[in-house]
Amino acid sequence: MLTLAILGFLYDEPLHGYELKSRITGLTGHVRPVSDGALYPAITRLEKAGLLERRTEPGSGAVPRQVLELTAQGRAELERRLADPAEVEISDQIRFFAVAAFLDRLTDPAAQAAVLRRRLAFLEAPSSFFYDAQGRPVTAEQEPSPFRRGMLLVARASGAAERAWLAETIAGLERGRPS
Repeated sequence: MLTLAILGFLYDEPLHGYELKSRITGLTGHVRPVSDGALYPAITRLEKAGLLERRTEPGSGAVPRQVLELTAQGRAELERRLADPAEVEISDQIRFFAVAAFLDRLTDPAAQAAVLRRRLAFLEAPSSFFYDAQGRPVTAEQEPSPFRRGMLLVARASGAAERAWLAETIAGLERGRPS
């Protein structure tokens, strides 16, 4: 997810490391904070892989600032990752939202719709946070704990809203006008 976010934000414009971290934190920080110990090694790996370049610019003080810019290879890698997200990027809500945040970088509406269809299929499969002794998903109506029942009801409402958005957006993409 971190690699996807780095590539996605740099796709639009070159950024300083601090600006990049701020944008990533805005996208995922409330759920999965980004530490310098994770971000800067990831940037170094992407630079060594030829996906981004670093250049030095004068800073506002005495210290020069490092600007990060995506290479053509980095753009192609982002587009590849968006067109064919890993299964965990479809099944994990936060990771999927990171994919969705940059999905408009794919210019082919059919490719965008294919990714959304995968998420919709995942959401339509029966699942739960809790399972009975036979391995069947427990529904909110079956759950005796008011706290677990609340979790299930919130997840149901959120899932219904997301499925409606996915269906509407897929239909718009198929008509040639994303909703």
